[in-house]
Amino acid sequence: MIPLFLAADVLWWARYLWSVVFSTYRAWKLAISKDQNANTAFNGSEDETVSSRAARARDQGSRWGCILCRLLDAIDPDHCNKSKGT
Repeated sequence: MIPLFLAADVLWWARYLWSVVFSTYRAWKLAISKDQNANTAFNGSEDETVSSRAARARDQGSRWGCILCRLLDAIDPDHCNKSKGT
């Protein structure tokens, strides 16, 4: 299985780089898929991004959610709130 996962990751990167140049919409969708994959790896929902999970955690008073949202919001103002629908 590991060779298949590695091949899929190589193909993902190739398609992402191609899409950055030729289809920003597709590049954005691929970036979201990688974000959801990371969230799943950390025991989150496969249909949710790390940012939206952090926003929910922050709203529930979780320390890690507050910290991550502060970091993300410093890069992209109001990032966590905007991601709640993602």
